[in-house]
Amino acid sequence: MHNSRHSSGRSNLVRTRRVITPKPRSASEAGSKEETLRWVALGGLEEIGRNMMFFEYKDEIVIIDAGLQFPEEETPGIDYIIPNTTYLESRKQNIKALIITHGHYDHIGAIPYILGKLGNPPIYTTRLSKEIILKRQDDFPNSPKPIFQIVKGEETIQLGKYFSITFFDVFHNIPEGFGMIIRTPIGKIVHPGEFKFDYDHEGNPKGLDVWKKVGEEKIHTLMIDSTGAETPGFALSERIVEKELEKLFKSASGRIIVGTFASLLDRLAEIIKIADRLGRKIAISGFSMKSNIQIAQNLGYMKIPKGTIIPLEEINKHKDEKILILCTGAQGEPNAALMRVANGEHRHIHLKTTDTIILSSSIVPGNERSVQNLKDNLARQGATIYHYKMLDIHSSGHAPQEELKTVMKLVKPRFFLPIHGYYFMRWRNAKTAQEALGLKSEETLLADNGLVVELRKDSAKVTDEQLPAYYVMVDGLGVGDVGEVVLRDRRTLAQEGMIVIIVSISRQNGRILKNPDIISRGFIYLKENQEMLEEIRKKIRGIIGRIPAHQPLDADYLKTLVRDQIGQFLYNKTERRPMILPVIIEI
Repeated sequence: MHNSRHSSGRSNLVRTRRVITPKPRSASEAGSKEETLRWVALGGLEEIGRNMMFFEYKDEIVIIDAGLQFPEEETPGIDYIIPNTTYLESRKQNIKALIITHGHYDHIGAIPYILGKLGNPPIYTTRLSKEIILKRQDDFPNSPKPIFQIVKGEETIQLGKYFSITFFDVFHNIPEGFGMIIRTPIGKIVHPGEFKFDYDHEGNPKGLDVWKKVGEEKIHTLMIDSTGAETPGFALSERIVEKELEKLFKSASGRIIVGTFASLLDRLAEIIKIADRLGRKIAISGFSMKSNIQIAQNLGYMKIPKGTIIPLEEINKHKDEKILILCTGAQGEPNAALMRVANGEHRHIHLKTTDTIILSSSIVPGNERSVQNLKDNLARQGATIYHYKMLDIHSSGHAPQEELKTVMKLVKPRFFLPIHGYYFMRWRNAKTAQEALGLKSEETLLADNGLVVELRKDSAKVTDEQLPAYYVMVDGLGVGDVGEVVLRDRRTLAQEGMIVIIVSISRQNGRILKNPDIISRGFIYLKENQEMLEEIRKKIRGIIGRIPAHQPLDADYLKTLVRDQIGQFLYNKTERRPMILPVIIEI
């Protein structure tokens, strides 16, 4: 699951785009525009995660996915980042459906936060995604109860007057992922969900017939996930991953600890199968992983013999060579199971030098440093560690270049719209489409978050119209209350520190009653900077001394003087700009 620096996706951190609010159209304008299908991504085009997009035709809207993005260095103290739904909220009466392509958090994670704002539209998805969404809703009692419509591959549904959707099954790393042909008045659009190829034991790709069938439909525009667009070749077969894991399991003399994503259900099912075959008991550490495995069992996706899974607190009742532990946190998330193991803070798992740790997931862009810390801390405790760069023990769920090319050639679209990923990934995907299909550059559409793409029967273009798509941040119970100003303050505190200046002043004559108190946090260590401290106090006395005695004291004006003049003084001395908080006490 589980980041381009454009304003639409970056809280206006670098540049500001003009947000064009659509004006009411006159009857003549409406007539000329009636054959236009509008498409907008509210997230997912300038980062990994926060995937959400919608189609709009006249007075009907269909939304696809509603995911979250994990925080990054530029968003200190934030829990999640979710799509900005301002535009949709004002048109919620037009929303016909929210379609969820699969059950990963970067596609479902925003649902509890936005469902009510969108008027609680029906959610079209599969049984597995429904159960994962419902499980998460338990944590959000104030979110409306979702209304589900279960869909299957090869099924066609009508949404309103203008949209009809045909679903088709795709292979990803979670069961029940689907793609779709979206039939609209201007033509057929293909959204393939997220996919990769599955291979048989001879190494031949399975399921190509699906794509051939789609290609027979005369597709107007093909959208494709760009996460794997920079990776050459074909995906590593899950069969190879399974064989490599089995080899590792057989050679391990002590406990095996496997770290992976809680949502990699296909991989988890195979790991459990291999471990059971080798006579190992399985314990699970991580609430989300435990929940997902339970859901998969209930729906018949995992058949686990009774007694194979044991409670985590019972791992010491069995011999080490008979234990396999599944953990969340292979991305180095601070509170996840594997990081607590690495830090020695886990209640039940304490590492031994005989343990074998297998990290069966690749690194999500942006998590490189935390994963490195995780590996370092695990290695310090003497366990043997394997990760995906050492052995074939992970296969991405995202199709690499040759698989993308194969799908492009089978579908044969008139226009190509790369989705999901940083700008460079999408640019690379567009180049691949130009090479594979002979498309001109204007027939491959590179949009950013919030930019309106207009699709007509014989044309497609990215317009200048920009809808609100800046970050909405979730911090604790607050949604959207950490805006650009708060974030700027947090970044200042993180980078420059702060100084609190407490000044006690006589209410009668405005004179200082005692030496100003100065508190520094993250700026300078005061005990070693007494000289600077005295200079700051002298400056403050000078500022207050220059205010005429007969003039009534304006505390806000005095705070501004202290903030500006002490700020300038400290910058001249240190070339740093700490946050300055003056506190004026009148006695």
